[in-house]
Amino acid sequence: MSLLFKAAVMGIVEGITEFLPISSTGHMIIVGDFIDFKGNSFHTMFEIVIQLGAILAVVYYYRYKIIDSIKHIRPGEKGFELWFKIFIAFLPAAVIGLLINDVIEKYLFSSFTVAIALVVGGFLMILAENYFGRSGLNDMDKTDLGQAFIIGIGQCLALIPGMSRSASTIMGGMAAGLSVKAAAEFSFFLAIPTMVAATGFSLFKGYSGTSPLELQALVVGFVVSFIVALLAVDRFLSYLKQHSLKPFAYYRIVVGIIMILLITTGIL
Repeated sequence: MSLLFKAAVMGIVEGITEFLPISSTGHMIIVGDFIDFKGNSFHTMFEIVIQLGAILAVVYYYRYKIIDSIKHIRPGEKGFELWFKIFIAFLPAAVIGLLINDVIEKYLFSSFTVAIALVVGGFLMILAENYFGRSGLNDMDKTDLGQAFIIGIGQCLALIPGMSRSASTIMGGMAAGLSVKAAAEFSFFLAIPTMVAATGFSLFKGYSGTSPLELQALVVGFVVSFIVALLAVDRFLSYLKQHSLKPFAYYRIVVGIIMILLITTGIL
C-alpha cells in the first residue's frame, strides 16, 4: 500500500478511537503492525500529530463554549476559571511525560505493551464504574481545583500506550466525583492543551528529517482524522447519556487477549 493510503487508514482509526475509551494510540500501533506502517521516528511522530486533527474536531464541536470562555478570560471570570482548571489537570502528565518521553517511545510503543494495557485498562474501567457509579457532578464547569488535579493524575496512566487518554481521564473524573458525561466533557477539553503540546514537541524533534512525501502523509492523516472525529464526538456523548462504559471495557479485554495470543504464538 502507498504511504498516503496508509496515512488515510491511520487517520480513520485515529478519528474513530480518539474519544472512545479504547486507546487511539494503541489501535494505531496495532493497525500499523498489520499494514506495515511502523518502524521509524516518522511513524511515531505521525501517530502523535494526527491526534491533533481529532482534537481540533473537539474545538469545532465546542466552538461556542470555547469562544465564550475566551471572551471571559480575565481573572475571576468563568473563562479564566475553566482554563485554569484545565491547566492544573494538564500539569501532571505534562511534567512526567517530558521526563520519561524518550523511555516510553523506546520501550513501550509495541503491540504487546498495548495488548497488556488494553486488558488492564478494561478491568480498571469495570472497577471504576462499579465502585464510583455513573452519578456525580453533572456540570464540568463546577469542577473544583482538587477534582481537576485528580483528573490530571488519572491522565498520567495514558502515558502508557494502550491505556487510553480518554479512559484514564474519564476514570479520574469518576474518582473525583464527576458523572461519566461530565468527566468525558472535561476529558475533551483537557485533550486540547495536552495534544497541542504533544504535537508541538513531536514536530520540534522530528520535522527537520521529514521528506516531502511524509509531509503529505501528515496532511492526509490530519484531515481524515479531523473529519472522522467530528462525526464520532457527538455520537459518543449521546451514548454516554444512557449507556454504560462496560461494553468498551469488554471490547478492550477481548481485543487485548486476542492480541496477546497472536503475538505469543508468532502469528503477529
